[in-house]
Amino acid sequence: MRGPVSRTRPARPGDWTLEFLVSRLSDRRAAEHLQEIIENNLGSFWLQDLSPEAQREVVAHWRTGLVAAGEEHLPETNQKPDVVAHLRELVAATYRLPVE
Repeated sequence: MRGPVSRTRPARPGDWTLEFLVSRLSDRRAAEHLQEIIENNLGSFWLQDLSPEAQREVVAHWRTGLVAAGEEHLPETNQKPDVVAHLRELVAATYRLPVE
């Protein structure tokens, strides 16, 4: 599994989480939407802004690879354990989403 794209400035945790998705999403429109959020430092992402298919794909990627990618690719800092814990919380929250 590839890690997020390298950047010259450190990624904020939210940026990293979105970057994790950009190269993985099959829906290029959804990927471009996420890339726009990252590039313009918009700082928020609403799952509901994506098509139902893209929503399911985002959730699947988060559930199957987000935490492992964070453990492998995030820089080794004192904050890394906290960031990985937040990634775990995000994944856990996906199990509380309404089912279509």
